[in-house]
Amino acid sequence: MHQDIADMGPVDYLIVEFPGSRMTGEGLPLLVDLVDRGIIRVLDLAFVRKGTDGSVEALELRNIGDEVDLTVFEGASSGLLDQGDLEDACAALEAGNSAAVLVYENLWAAPLARALRRGGAELVASGRIPMDSLVASLDAAEAAAPAGGSVVAR
Repeated sequence: MHQDIADMGPVDYLIVEFPGSRMTGEGLPLLVDLVDRGIIRVLDLAFVRKGTDGSVEALELRNIGDEVDLTVFEGASSGLLDQGDLEDACAALEAGNSAAVLVYENLWAAPLARALRRGGAELVASGRIPMDSLVASLDAAEAAAPAGGSVVAR
């Protein structure tokens, strides 16, 4: 990573679990599209498998399987992820499953982040709302809304 850290957008990570270690590759073209359009930059992409005994195994991209072509992501490693991170990721998995661990920069937010930093602001917290929580909150808000009203922002 040769880019100045102060110029970067926010960096996020995702851990995507594949039950039974079955990876179809269906989402990969969408990930490539996000990169091609300059929305995100993949900093790290690693695959891990959690054994039935709880062991953690890092998987090489070329050894994932014939059904998924991951060659476009070969070499996507900034060094941010280490063995401890992969073990932590596996703690979230069910035994016998695999996961992709993706670390990415939000390029779309970089200009905003730079402007805020120049003004002396700094990000002090961030997070994600799990889909189940989002649906439950929206359902509760809809139930409480007056008839014909909507709580979803447009």
